[in-house]
Amino acid sequence: MMAQKRYSPEQIVMKLREADRLREQGLTVEAVARRLRVTSVTLRRWRERYGALQADEAARLRDLELENERLKRIVVEKELEITVLRDVAKGKF
Repeated sequence: MMAQKRYSPEQIVMKLREADRLREQGLTVEAVARRLRVTSVTLRRWRERYGALQADEAARLRDLELENERLKRIVVEKELEITVLRDVAKGKF
């Protein structure tokens, strides 16, 4: 079993560029994946998500995703507070 390693979006974009270069040299997807020390499934998933991005765009995407998660948590917490306050106002406690 392989240990899971997380790559930054910039690193992923760089690995995808390297994969493109290796594919142009005639290597198979499996051979490219071995050279990059990832699975072919990971390469395909990365290509779907980061394929057309540049390194700085990938970093911005990650920052926006983190901000979105934070904002969603805030909304959920506020909705919970509103629900609790409504129940208290109705006398359901």
